Amino acid sequence: MKKVFVIIIILFSIISCDKKAEIVEIKITKPKSKKVEFGFNYGDFNVIHDTIKKGDSFGTIIQGQNIGNKRVYDIVSQVKDSFNVRAIRYNKPYTLLRSKNKTNKLQVFIYQPDALTYYVIDFRDSLAKAYKKVKPVTFKRKIIGGVLKSSLSETLGNNSVEAALASRITKVFSWSIDFFKLKKGDRYGLIFTERFINGKTYDGVEDLQAAFFEYKGKIIYAFPFEKDTLSGKIEYYDDEGKTLKNFFLKTPIKFSRITSRFTMNRFHPVQHRWKAHKGTDYAAPRGTPISTTASGVVEQTGYTAGNGNFVKVKHNGTYSTQYLHMSKILVRRGQRVTQGQTIGLVGSTGLASGPHVCYRFWKNGVQVDALRLNLPTGESLTGNDKQRFAKQIEPLKRELDSIGNL
Repeated sequence: MKKVFVIIIILFSIISCDKKAEIVEIKITKPKSKKVEFGFNYGDFNVIHDTIKKGDSFGTIIQGQNIGNKRVYDIVSQVKDSFNVRAIRYNKPYTLLRSKNKTNKLQVFIYQPDALTYYVIDFRDSLAKAYKKVKPVTFKRKIIGGVLKSSLSETLGNNSVEAALASRITKVFSWSIDFFKLKKGDRYGLIFTERFINGKTYDGVEDLQAAFFEYKGKIIYAFPFEKDTLSGKIEYYDDEGKTLKNFFLKTPIKFSRITSRFTMNRFHPVQHRWKAHKGTDYAAPRGTPISTTASGVVEQTGYTAGNGNFVKVKHNGTYSTQYLHMSKILVRRGQRVTQGQTIGLVGSTGLASGPHVCYRFWKNGVQVDALRLNLPTGESLTGNDKQRFAKQIEPLKRELDSIGNL
């Protein structure tokens, strides 16, 4: 170390004493940008990123650029077979690539209607040309499971999974599991695939391959199966080939909680007296969608002092359901509705101490407790379908069982 220091001092002395010493200037050249996107090297252009604003159109955007003698009308005519200029939408991103010389001339316009697709309009030739590109998509299989320590949404978030998967899972199990009754410590397992654009940009969940949840001490499985290969329709079944899709949904609201049950003697929070409560109350924020629990025809809509805004649906000759205290009714009398369809929004109209829906259930014209009924189920797999299903789910079930140590 001392020798190196001495040599530096000697060199410094020699340079200082030599009046004819040359001063060498070293020119540092920044490396050319190698970022390539949409098939263009950004280092070759002046690049501008922006989004479509209110009032913007294709014409107003490129008119503000230096495009030489080209007229907007001519450009639109030249690209009309490949790109509909009227299709650009508010708040969607676009990119301008301009020349790096003094003219700063617009060379390329790129519009992205979604994360996967983009359109390129190239102005570099005498005639503008347009084409559509789709970014490459890859799929990665993911397996998560263990013990619930919080809500389903929080559990998925802790595993870096999009919240939309929670809604998909809730829909699959909505006939067999009341997710408000899942408890900390209940086991679960999920197998699904995720989409990635260009191999790196996460684009959400592609499909749910298999799942199970422990519910009231019982393990409930879900496996997708295409019974009719011609229609391509996917339904979910448990490990024995029984459909998970029943005649009625468990609840009319997702992600809520029961605040009052069916009873013949309840102290009314508004009227302050004891009376029968022939329904189940689900508390939820004002404006939460209320779904009909089964398909049918809207028998009544209206308002009463006690029920507030309400909807009653007749499902068949045996069953009817009613939904009370809505802030808004979204269906009309006589309208046919399908299971899971939004028929109104949660409110606190009528005799209600806070926003909730009172869910009432009729069987053969008599009001009954929906939570205690043995409701009709859907069809199960049989014959060749069941054999094909059993073979398909065997490796998936083995994986799920290993996750939950079942």
